[in-house]
Amino acid sequence: MANARLAETSDLAGLLELFRVSDVSSPAEPERAAEIWRQTLSRDDLAVFVSHADVRIAASCMLITAPNLLRGGRRHGFLENVVTHPEFQGRGHGRAVVAAALEAAWAKDCHHVLMQSGRKDARVHRFYERCGFVPGLRVGYVARRPGPA
Repeated sequence: MANARLAETSDLAGLLELFRVSDVSSPAEPERAAEIWRQTLSRDDLAVFVSHADVRIAASCMLITAPNLLRGGRRHGFLENVVTHPEFQGRGHGRAVVAAALEAAWAKDCHHVLMQSGRKDARVHRFYERCGFVPGLRVGYVARRPGPA
């Protein structure tokens, strides 16, 4: 059974390798990634969870929590960057990091956790539904930065 834990300083290289082999998005360049990683680990409103297979990081996700004046003052949670190594998909690693993130969100008194996926693969959407996310309760919108990407 796959287990998840909070990421540590020493996990950066493994995370960058996970992102490189996954069909999600390009990771930041190493120098910039190191600074982003320092910033991420220094904040109490960001948490990155990882699951290992042997010595490699098999899956990861990030939980972002934000204060909220509505919902009785209960926080918002946002799940981002859910990534599972292609060799380890279907082995419970993705489910383990998402479950750890949700548990942390509930412990921080989040009213709900929002996530969105741009993936077209129906298996990805079934995965999120099995993790407890309900599609169609909200409509997601994206504003893109003007100019060159």
